[in-house]
Amino acid sequence: MPHPLIVPMAAHVALAAFLYVMLTVVRAPAIWGIGRRPDGSNPWATIEPRISANLSNQFEWPLFFHAACLVLIGSDVGPLSIVLAWTFVAGRVLHSLVQVLTGNIRLRGAVFTINFVAVLGLWAVVVSSP
Repeated sequence: MPHPLIVPMAAHVALAAFLYVMLTVVRAPAIWGIGRRPDGSNPWATIEPRISANLSNQFEWPLFFHAACLVLIGSDVGPLSIVLAWTFVAGRVLHSLVQVLTGNIRLRGAVFTINFVAVLGLWAVVVSSP
């Protein structure tokens, strides 16, 4: 059975993989011509930059999530760490949905706060661990 923090880490990796698949699909009309409109345009042209930006976001703040989890894997983690890890993953999924499906930057910032606080909480656990 994997360490309890490996599963949320894997869930975040799965989110990034899903975003790679989505990006490939929305770029298909421009790259391979699959799904082009009759006029030759890409029906996904407006959403492609948002997916691309969100995918890039998966390699910024989440780095600190993965680092904290790796440090904590070497110790006996309590339920707080597991809750914070899953809160981070849920927040990342919600952040991705808001960034990809809307242009609401205020909402995206508010949702990012969930991820931000969860990672700070994980690092507080790291620092306070013996």
